[in-house]
This record gives sequence, C-alpha cells and structure tokens, in this order.
Amino acid sequence: MSDTRPTAWLDLVSPSHPFFFSALLDELPGLDVKTTVRKKTETVDLAETEGFDFEIVGRDFNNTLLRKVGIPLRTAQLSVQAPAADISLSSRNAMCILASKVRGIPSIHFTDNDITAHVDGLTVEELYNRFEAQATHNVVPAAFQTEELTKWGADPSQIHTYQGYKEDVYVANFEPDPDFTSKLPFEDFVVIRPEALDAAYVDAESSLVPRLLEGFVAEGMNVVYLPRGRGDIEYADGYSRTQVFTPNQALDGLQLAWHSRGILTGSGTMAREAACMEKPAVSFFPSSLLSVDQEMVENDMIFHSRDPQAIVEFIMSTSEEERTPDTSRSNEVFDDVVQIVDRLIESETGMEFE
Repeated sequence: MSDTRPTAWLDLVSPSHPFFFSALLDELPGLDVKTTVRKKTETVDLAETEGFDFEIVGRDFNNTLLRKVGIPLRTAQLSVQAPAADISLSSRNAMCILASKVRGIPSIHFTDNDITAHVDGLTVEELYNRFEAQATHNVVPAAFQTEELTKWGADPSQIHTYQGYKEDVYVANFEPDPDFTSKLPFEDFVVIRPEALDAAYVDAESSLVPRLLEGFVAEGMNVVYLPRGRGDIEYADGYSRTQVFTPNQALDGLQLAWHSRGILTGSGTMAREAACMEKPAVSFFPSSLLSVDQEMVENDMIFHSRDPQAIVEFIMSTSEEERTPDTSRSNEVFDDVVQIVDRLIESETGMEFE
C-alpha cells in the first residue's frame, strides 16, 4: 500500500450528520477531509459548532415543488463543485453517491432508512433507496432490511452491518456540559420535536404537538420545543417562554437529551439518540416504523404511541434511575463501526493510514 495520505470528500445534509461524522473522523486522524454542507434547518450551524471547515453547496426549500427540483439540482452542483478526493463519505445522501459516480470515486454511505420496506407508494423514498444502492459500500445497522438495497442492484458483499445504531457512533464519545441548562429558562424539562409536516406520510392536521404541549404544561412540566420551520412554530403560540421555550438558535440535541427528562419526536433521530443514552425516548411517528425503530421499540428502548395522554403519563412516571444516562453500550458499537470504515477506506484507496 502507498503511504500517501488519503483524501475524503464529506457531504453533510442533515442536522445529525455533523455529530456523526465528527465522532467518526476523530478516530481517523490520518484522513484528509474536505467538507461540503447543504443549507438545511440547523445543519450549517451545527457543522460550525463541530469545527468543520466547509463550503455550502445547495439548500433545502420550504416549497414542496422546489424541494423536488432542489435534489437533482444539488446533485448536478456537487458533480461540478465537489472537492477532489479519493473517496466520499455521506449518510442518507443519494446526491453525494450520484455525484461520486460522476466524479469516478468510490463512496462509503451510511443509512438506516428502509422505509419503503414498510410503506408503499412513497416514490421519493423509493428513488432514494434505489440511488443509495449505487454506493460502493453501504454501512448499515444489523436491523436494517438489506433487501431495500439489494433489490436495486447493491452487491450483498458491499453491504456491511454492525450491531447497534448509527446514533451510537456519536453518543459513544459524547461529553455532557454541566452548564448547558444555563442556556434555558429552566432546568427540568422535556424536549418535543414535531412530525415532518410536509412529508407524504404525515397529515399536518393530525399533529400531536398541540395536545402534547397542553398535556405537559398542565402537569407543570417545562418544554423545549424544536419546530422544523414549516408552519409548526405556531403550536407554541399562547405559552410563555418559561413554559414552552423555542430556541432562537440551534441547540445541541445530545446535550438536550442528556439533561432532559425525555425526548419526544415525530420522526426518529432524536428518539434514537436519547435511547442510545438510555434516556426516556418517545416516538410519535405517524406511519410504519423503520426496522431500527421497530427493534428499539421491541427492546423497550423507545416508547411508540400516538396517544398524547399515554405519552405524557409515560414520561411523568419515569423514575430518576430510568432517567440516568449510560453510554457504555454505544462505546462498543462505535469501535466496530470505526474498524469497518478504516478497512473500507484502505481497501478502496490503497492507502494505509493511522
């Protein structure tokens, strides 16, 4: 093997990605990394917080039609503007995979989203899985239904599994900030993140958020509310900031999970983050769950419900012991994933690095 330092192009497109890749790359110090970021919700702010040196390429759109155009547009932008590299790294990111193919470099892709295994008719999700199958390597949790990639042409030998969840990677080395709650108007709180109201599987009129806010405030429990910015911020209207606090800037989701009584989300990532910390975690996802979420529910790591009263009762009944975080399991998962990535980079680039 050559002793030349390999260069990786990293593309960050969602808020969890800066945390995931920051943790992973800390264990790959011999890798030269060049980063691009998509302007989407808190992704840019969090990339800055995690210390990435990056270029912004493309953006998300609030308008549904523009969002559909935005993905192929950004793919074309990346095909031209992405930095020169020996390999690419991305997560749930068909844009990076396709641009990597255009640029003639191998790709290592992380996903845990096999939603089309459970929901028929989601054309966009189906296309994403079809394109993700084109990655040189897909690294997925063992719970992931790999046929969602192989049926679109992925080579089974290039799908690499690990026991655990992608959130374990950045939960493993997480360091809590004892002064974090000074950024909030209270110390005892729950966190609520709404459903993705613009998604095909969500009926915006049936969001649980208004009833969850009402239920927790009635119990005297404070709420950190994290709207997605597509009409859901209005749910906090009528509450004082000492009851329902909506931050003006991005807050570290792991710090929120660590210091909270529990995390409640209409999607999946924040619930899985809390669950990997062994904190109370609630998913009120309004459709069929991903395989990883199903496994967590079955293992009592996540409480899934669409009943607001049951959710409030679940959180309010948790004991102090049940709210005490522990990351020891995540540490084992993290070591496994680092070894997989190290091996794949060396095999694809022919470059051994420390």
